Amino acid sequence: MKCVFCPLFIFAVLASGLRASGEVSATNEVVPGIFIHAETRTNPPTHLFVAEVDLKNPKLHLRVSRGGPDPDGPGIWQTTLLEPTKIAGREKFDFVVNGDFFIAKGVNDGEGTNAAFRAAQWARMEGPAMTDGETWSIGTNARPALVVHKNHAVTIELLKQPAADDWEVIGGNVMLVKDGAIVSHKSTARHPRTVAGLDATGGKLILLLVDGRKPGVAIGMTYDEEAAEMLRLGCRQAFNLDGGGSSVMAVRAAGQLKILNEPTDGRERSVGNVLGISVDQN
Repeated sequence: MKCVFCPLFIFAVLASGLRASGEVSATNEVVPGIFIHAETRTNPPTHLFVAEVDLKNPKLHLRVSRGGPDPDGPGIWQTTLLEPTKIAGREKFDFVVNGDFFIAKGVNDGEGTNAAFRAAQWARMEGPAMTDGETWSIGTNARPALVVHKNHAVTIELLKQPAADDWEVIGGNVMLVKDGAIVSHKSTARHPRTVAGLDATGGKLILLLVDGRKPGVAIGMTYDEEAAEMLRLGCRQAFNLDGGGSSVMAVRAAGQLKILNEPTDGRERSVGNVLGISVDQN
């Protein structure tokens, strides 16, 4: 297995499709409290990005944001789709990843030219969602979620709906690591993935982005493979966010948001919500 870590100054090049090579270099602090590295492996072909977020940094703020406004008030639709970097630009995030699984009105999932997800389409999330203390999505069953509490503690727990002491909530579909052990799954399908995890102290958030659906270059990961990866990265709890063509990780560099991975649609997909991070500059 060959692994290569890519310094920040070539992340924009990576976003254009160039694969790094050479010696291992130090993980980079992209903005205060966020450390990112990229890794390429050859057996099996794998390309991933890891962001380690220092939750103890008082200048750093996690926030969940929906795509666009609620299109039908008390109706079943909760948000409108929008590209993550556009959401991040609007909310002044310095870092962003895609969020929970969603259902778009009148649209079937697809990839590349078959992907029909577009900005402004009506959508609803499949799991719980809360922004600034306001619950705007409730799941039909308990699903894993990243929770930022009012006291600023961050946890991963199973939720159907946010609780009274929650402030930001974003859901996913399955637990991958629970209490330091892999949660095994029968599915062996490999896909692009976006994953969130916490270390044993709850002071470090790990966000993993795995490219996929590129034979010979990046084949993605199974649930068990991404669980093993999160365990290797020091997570005691971890769960799976939306993936496939929705998977995206972007960071602000030189004043602009740069997408680090290669979305499988050939462009950034519009999504229902995101997990964003803003960092105080003073």
